[in-house]
Amino acid sequence: MFENSSSQQQHDFTLEITVVSAQGLKTSSSLFSHRIRPFITLTSFPPSSFGGDKSRQVYKTKVDDHGGVNPTWGDKFYVPIDDNFFANPYSCVYLQLFTKRLISGHSQLGWFQIPAADVGLPPVGSVRQLSYRLRSEDGTRTQGIVNVAVKLDGPAPAPVAATPQQLPDDPCQTVIGIPVSYATWNGNGS
Repeated sequence: MFENSSSQQQHDFTLEITVVSAQGLKTSSSLFSHRIRPFITLTSFPPSSFGGDKSRQVYKTKVDDHGGVNPTWGDKFYVPIDDNFFANPYSCVYLQLFTKRLISGHSQLGWFQIPAADVGLPPVGSVRQLSYRLRSEDGTRTQGIVNVAVKLDGPAPAPVAATPQQLPDDPCQTVIGIPVSYATWNGNGS
């Protein structure tokens, strides 16, 4: 990964995540709930060893009391990650969407993951607008899309062995789910 001439060095990053909005959320089927009051929690997996602490930090947006099925937040979080985040193929930022209930606490409406690959493609410091379809508890697709903006601050991640034609021409495009590179399969660019 990142090496100094004398020893292996730990490089820490800060992942800036802005939870922008959601759209088309499914309303709760509860008899007593006529509106949803959504909020999102997020955490990184695996937990970062930032500062020597391997505990899992959970971040939470404010509750949107007025947006209903199309809430907006604009809440920004700074999630510390280390360079192992990019080396582990299962690394992700895990987000859960809940609705706050008046009586029974909260109920999960869905979840999604931002894989490390979605974060590591653009140059450090560039903002990437991403949209993800929500998943139900069993992992199947459910109604609703969440829009986020991510920016990686810190040293650049280790280069991935890839040919130039495997990389997207414009790494800052908006995507839904996992970005697909614009690779040319026949090698002539068409």
